[in-house]
This record gives sequence, C-alpha cells and structure tokens, in this order.
Amino acid sequence: MTPIFTFEGIYTPIVTPLRLDGSFNRDALADQVEHLVDAGVHGIISGGSTGENYAQTVEERLSLATFTKECLKGRLPLIVGTGTMRTPDSIALASGAREMKADAILLGTPPYAVPTARENALNALAIDRAANLPVILYNYPGRMGVSMDEEFLDRVGRSRNFCAIKESSGDINRVHLLARDYPHIQMSCGMDDQALEFFAWGARSWVCAGSNFLPREHVALYEACAVEGNFDKGRRIMSAMMPLMRVLEQGGKFVACVKHGTTMAGIDTGGMMPPLKPLNKDDKRALEQVIRVLKTTISNIQAEG
Repeated sequence: MTPIFTFEGIYTPIVTPLRLDGSFNRDALADQVEHLVDAGVHGIISGGSTGENYAQTVEERLSLATFTKECLKGRLPLIVGTGTMRTPDSIALASGAREMKADAILLGTPPYAVPTARENALNALAIDRAANLPVILYNYPGRMGVSMDEEFLDRVGRSRNFCAIKESSGDINRVHLLARDYPHIQMSCGMDDQALEFFAWGARSWVCAGSNFLPREHVALYEACAVEGNFDKGRRIMSAMMPLMRVLEQGGKFVACVKHGTTMAGIDTGGMMPPLKPLNKDDKRALEQVIRVLKTTISNIQAEG
C-alpha cells in the first residue's frame, strides 16, 4: 500500500525563540525556518516538546504553527504536534492543523493519565477524526508512562491515516518489532543515540532536535546511511555525534541545550519558558566545545568522501 505521507529525511522539531520579556520572537522564528530550509532538512515539526509546547496554550500553539507554515511557503512539509494531557485540547490542535492545511500531525500518548491500550487507541482515533490528516505516532513511554504496544497499534490500524511512528522508547527490541511486524507503519528514529541502528533496520527518517543547530551534520548521517547505504561512513559520523548525545541528555537540560546551540548557530532563541531555566556558564562552555569538535570532525569525514 502506498503511504499517504512519505516520512523521509531529517525532520526538525523547531524551537520557540523568546524575547527578553518572555514573549514569542516571531522574527527569530522566521529566521530559524529560513536557516533550516537553506540547510537542507526535509520537514519541520511545530508544537513539539522541543518547542516548549507544555508551557503554551492551545491558541498559542496554533498561532505559532500557522506562522511557521506561512514562513515555509510550501517549501517543506509541516507537521503539527497535538500532544496534551486533555483530549479536547488535542482535538482542538488537530482541528486547527486541518484548517491550516498542515501536512500531518504528531500524536502521542496523553502524559500522566496512564491509559490502557484500548483507552489510548480510542483517544488517538478521536484525534485522528478531528484532523483527517496523515498521523505520525509518537511513542515515548519515558515521558508518557505508557508504551504504544501491539494492541494499541492493531487498534489504530483501523484508520489508514496512521502511517508512521516516531519511536523514542530507547528499547532496541521495539525497532525489531516495528521493522518485522509492522512494516506498513513507517518507522522514524526518535532516540538520537540509536540513529544508526534505526537506519540499519530500514528507517528512512529521523526526528532530531539537534538539527535545530546542526542541520547539515544530521542530514549527513541520514544521507550516508539511508541514501548512500554507506554504513562505514555512517558509523564514523555517528561516533563523532555521540558526545553531543551525552551532553544533550544530561540532567534534564535537553531543551536548554538545543536553544543555546541554536543561539550559537546565529538565531537568538532567548531564554526558556517557566519552569525551565537556561544553561549556566559551565554547561554552555561544555556544549560549545562539543559542538566545535563535532563540526570539525564531520567536515573532515565528508571531505574524505
């Protein structure tokens, strides 16, 4: 069956730049969209956790997504995140995505509620009906408390809109399960330090927050593995990226690291939305050093061919 949406390449969950007073910096967001388009990423996700969706209202999220779509001008696909704790809020986001003619929605498990597989599937199907767009599932049990297991996947399979899954469990056995038993669902890497393994098992896309500030380097890994099939080159690029993966995941500072990296790349993202705080000076220096080494190493790898 031909998928209704081809999830291919590097998809960036875009950050939300802020002004000094904490308001949204739409000028910087527009600049970030241009930066990503120029760098060759393959799509943008608005309203993900990297965009600090947990600290925004439904109206704010839809406004930012609409603005992002206007900036894109059809040059890249836009996926709208619908993740919330309340089903009515997710339905409102899904309906808004349909109205703005987004290309797809990203749909996760409602956090904290710990629904059964049946409850989770019925929730997902209700959101799907509101959007009637291609759906990329988002399996992240570490944050949501529940895994999208086989019962869930079989139940949502009643709708052909469910065409892909961003797998962020960290369990390599899930990669094997999806590749072997659910080949009709496009598998996308959602666990950065397993990107090489995902590509080896047939994934064709990677949703990676680090591509906000290192888009070309993330594209380089995708091209080496998924386009060229050169896993020797891919291993060398992945090895160069591993120190970044460790820094991003330390102490729950993931989004703060991504925003500082994006500021380093030339787009001033400002601070963080409460309750989170920006990196301290030591953490900034550590991240900056890792990025400098990574960029030099991957540039040398690409020059070697």
